[in-house]
Amino acid sequence: MATAKAKQTRGDLVYAQLRGEILGGRYLPGDRLKFGVLAAECDASMSVIREALTRLSLEGLVTNEPNVGYAVTEISIPRLRELTDARLELEGLVFGRAIGDGDLAWESSVVAAHHRMVGTRYLTDDDPVRVTDDWALAHAAFHRALLDGCGNKKLLQLANGLRDEAELYRRWSQPLGREKNRDLDGEHRRMMELALARDADGAVTALRDHIAHTTELLVESDIAVHSAVTM
Repeated sequence: MATAKAKQTRGDLVYAQLRGEILGGRYLPGDRLKFGVLAAECDASMSVIREALTRLSLEGLVTNEPNVGYAVTEISIPRLRELTDARLELEGLVFGRAIGDGDLAWESSVVAAHHRMVGTRYLTDDDPVRVTDDWALAHAAFHRALLDGCGNKKLLQLANGLRDEAELYRRWSQPLGREKNRDLDGEHRRMMELALARDADGAVTALRDHIAHTTELLVESDIAVHSAVTM
């Protein structure tokens, strides 16, 4: 039993390491991910590497093609538009469900996640149009908190999976800090306030506008600059 638990823990660590290296830019979109190289670098068995890559492929960060193997997912405008269309439908549905299903604990988690996000440094000192890794994590946690009230865990899992896939685009696109006139804090605060007021229609509209706006920024930038943005 202890061995199985240790193996699972090791698998989680390797998964987190590879995910961080993909999003951090060590492995670029299109790069092949070879079992032998990864096993040596992560000091892990082939089975642990396979498990980690399988999890990453389910998130859309990695692809697995016949005769090619695993590779970091390529990014493109058509893929981004398809992903955004799916997110607008599914995240909107799940957010609406969360507002209907969520209890006091859910409300508290949303407020706490928002408080953490607004209290975290937004832009880096060395590149004042690039968001910090800490803020990116807090931002992701806030969006997850908004959806977590949904009572249908299958829908929630699918919606979170789409957000995970979109992370690759957020990390390889024009920095959001370049758009000086956007009130990003206001967008997040409005989503929270509408959710707490149980205004499902208004909250879902705000979320959809938030996602769609950022997608258009990425399209305009041609998703070409290797910097973090947020969606």
